[in-house]
Amino acid sequence: MPGTLLYDAAGVRALETAAIAAEGGDAGVLMARAGLAAWRLLQRRWPQVRTLVVVCGPGNNGGDGYVLARHAQSAGCEVQVVRLDTHAPRTALSRSACAAFVEAGGRIATFAGGPLPSAGLVVDALFGIGLSRAPDADAAALIAAIEATPAPVLALDVPSGLDGDRGSAPGVAVHAQVTLQFLAARVGLQTGDGPDHAGELALDALDVDPGVMAAAGPGVARRIEAGDLAHWLRPRLRNSHKGASGRVLCVGGDHGMGGAVMLATEAALRAGAGLVSVATQAAHVAPLLVRCPEAMVRRIDNASTLAHLLQAADVVALGPGLGRGAWGHGLYDEVLGSGRPLVLDADALSLLAAMPRALPPGTVLTPHPGEAGRLLGAATVDIQRDRPAAVRRLAAQTGAVVVLKGAGTLICAPDGMPWLVAAGNPGMATGGMGDALTGVIAALRGQGLDPESAAACGALLHAAAGDVAARSGGERGLLPVDLIAALRPLANPTFLETWR
Repeated sequence: MPGTLLYDAAGVRALETAAIAAEGGDAGVLMARAGLAAWRLLQRRWPQVRTLVVVCGPGNNGGDGYVLARHAQSAGCEVQVVRLDTHAPRTALSRSACAAFVEAGGRIATFAGGPLPSAGLVVDALFGIGLSRAPDADAAALIAAIEATPAPVLALDVPSGLDGDRGSAPGVAVHAQVTLQFLAARVGLQTGDGPDHAGELALDALDVDPGVMAAAGPGVARRIEAGDLAHWLRPRLRNSHKGASGRVLCVGGDHGMGGAVMLATEAALRAGAGLVSVATQAAHVAPLLVRCPEAMVRRIDNASTLAHLLQAADVVALGPGLGRGAWGHGLYDEVLGSGRPLVLDADALSLLAAMPRALPPGTVLTPHPGEAGRLLGAATVDIQRDRPAAVRRLAAQTGAVVVLKGAGTLICAPDGMPWLVAAGNPGMATGGMGDALTGVIAALRGQGLDPESAAACGALLHAAAGDVAARSGGERGLLPVDLIAALRPLANPTFLETWR
């Protein structure tokens, strides 16, 4: 199974309990390792820093901060611990760590508003994994002071104010340059608001035996990155033929929206589809053939002329530029009634939201948060508040594999564990990117991948291509055609490794 397991707060606590038991019940061992790991990362990442402000909370996250502060002070750094007057250590471990810091000559200041002391680095050890609400007024003021500092910020475990399970910030939250996670990676740091707040991610397993970790819990999601593409994209047999690589039918392109179905078509071909047919309006036939002569383009005036194309298709990509008028609605009904494997996007999702119906087994849906909200009868902000829950709920409700697009794209099959795509960039927030994704997933489905694999691999391939395209010219101004041009080498991992 490709990828790395991600955990929520409950899962991390289970890992911590198992790890403490493996250490003979001594929880202090893990805190000592966490503080030392943070100090060592600080030395590697900011070797020039000699002045630190460490913001400590009342729990064990604050305890980790006290341990780090003690190591820094012992190394000759000027260290100032800052905390709220209500945030004296509340756990036995954090009290012990605080006492050791003070006994070593450490100073603790109470935050009473205003800016933090000047320092070369601020360490955020205020809140850990458990915060799932907006911080209270005093804590919010302290977080705002961290935000206002010109110094870089190292967050321990989770940036304070960020919900590490849901990937949302219910109130003010720290934007860290680096976040060091302990024991296991957090799902909420890698989707929604998480990446902006967490910055560069680091992980230290605190020397816990991998077998202990594996036995403690299964995780709540699986993170995949570009190197995992080879799990799904194997070299083709020498005796392959175009029919064995999948017959994809792209349906869409109402008047004024022909570009969308063109992008889906070209992406399907670049992702390896053997044959791609297109059902579109007459006005788009000639332009599409000029742009993509490999496609077999058909003028479709009404749904009755679509039947022969559906019979020949292994998979249908429905929605790019489809429209919601009579033409698009008629094609939508015809395609969904055909029983063919489907990838639905854009207007097809809007039609489904307006008139819910049972979907053929193995259907793949690719909504952005707004479309997901319409399908679930929820506001977009509610989707973004808890993206992992939203993708699971939508998969269960529709019986489809769902690709919830956005920062930290999530893919989930009914009753399955979500996949999280650790690739992609803000330059992909451009019209037409979703049309290209539809074509990529349809192509992989046509090449024999099951619906969940096609969705996960397709979303990863699409995002990785976006990153390749961004590296060659930057994020701003990135177009779907740039991404499509980068698909081919990534879709051939064996070739790409040789080429590099």
